[in-house]
Amino acid sequence: MNHTAIQIRGLSKRYTIGAKLNENKLSIKMLNSVKSMFRRDAKAIDEQTHVWALRDIDIDIQEGESVGIIGRNGAGKSTLLKIISQITAPTTGRIEINGSIGALLEVGTGFHPELTGRQNVFLSGAIRGMTRKRMAALFDEIVDFSGVETFIDTPVKHYSSGMYMRLAFAVSIFAETDILIVDEVLAVGDSQFQKKCIAKMQQATAQGRTLLFVSHQLALLGNVCDRCILLAKGQKRAEGPAREMILEYINELELADGHDGQIVWSDPQTAPATPLVRLNSLSVISQGKTSAVVDIDKEFQIEIEFAVLKSGTPFYVRFHIINSEGVIVFNTINGQSANLIPDEWAGRHYPEGIYRSTCTIPGNFMNDGNYSISTFIVTSESNFIELAKPNILSFTVRETGEMRAEFMGVWLGAVRPKLAWRTEQIEGEIGLTYPTPNPSP
Repeated sequence: MNHTAIQIRGLSKRYTIGAKLNENKLSIKMLNSVKSMFRRDAKAIDEQTHVWALRDIDIDIQEGESVGIIGRNGAGKSTLLKIISQITAPTTGRIEINGSIGALLEVGTGFHPELTGRQNVFLSGAIRGMTRKRMAALFDEIVDFSGVETFIDTPVKHYSSGMYMRLAFAVSIFAETDILIVDEVLAVGDSQFQKKCIAKMQQATAQGRTLLFVSHQLALLGNVCDRCILLAKGQKRAEGPAREMILEYINELELADGHDGQIVWSDPQTAPATPLVRLNSLSVISQGKTSAVVDIDKEFQIEIEFAVLKSGTPFYVRFHIINSEGVIVFNTINGQSANLIPDEWAGRHYPEGIYRSTCTIPGNFMNDGNYSISTFIVTSESNFIELAKPNILSFTVRETGEMRAEFMGVWLGAVRPKLAWRTEQIEGEIGLTYPTPNPSP
């Protein structure tokens, strides 16, 4: 039967802005002088000196659970972990912790810059309540996991941020604490080390340790965590299965940023146009509705609506998909030779009217990232670009975690197709033999 590792009830944290002014008497005098000049505003200044980082948080975390904390910057994620780690105290509410805690809240937590890596390993172990004998038994494993063997007797102030993080994480994961708290530190690790960390965290939870994890790498959270807690403006917005919460969080980001995956020119006077043709709208369609975010494993459509203003000209419709580095990922046109299905209007002489061209892009084809669309109307007789609108609409292909079982790092390449691979054994034991070298004459 699972037992509660962390129970939080009515937890709130208030910070006082400008509190450090109390350390400077001159600042106090200057502030009081200004207040005396504007007595009417004095109360307003006082009311703005307090900010609630957390308000009325209730959370239960069971032993052996891996729980992600997600939310925008300023949502209260780091503050919550600092309170759980007993680094800072709550303003109100209570928290009960059953077990020892190992917290890695920033790169090099608990390290003394003047001490060597070796000395810091033993110091960190002592801080966590481990004996020197036990740390000595774990030392070789910690150093091997971190990969800093060459520099273990160098003061850590000379370490790179990656070396710092690797050693700090290794100490935390090998320390025999019941609860492991990790806040964003894997962002400075390379992909191979991230993979080692993930495997080690999963092993820790399988052994009954509890994991609290904050990261902006949502695919990583989706693969490591059983469930997630979504924070917004210091309050618990929702909690549930990790991937459900991640999708809810991304949808909230879309609404907050006002993206709907569509641009419409409702006024013909301001729409992009030539004497022959006019753009009416450009849309990204995902799962039946316009959206600025599409899942990497789902097909989506680019939809271009345009009006032919004068009959008799043959047209093709074309667009480019451009990544965040300005590289054209691909260029497509509705011509018959470039089309998987016949398009009856491709290259035909268009009569006046309104038309809609739709191109379907398959799932498991594009890489995750941010993209823009450039669209073109081309006359077929001379391949002349009649109308062009570069980088007119942006959208995001988001990671869902389905293609992240083996690899958590940056996936190189402009596209990320899911292809058919097969490996088969074509011969049994080879029984290699090597020729005997001829004796020297």
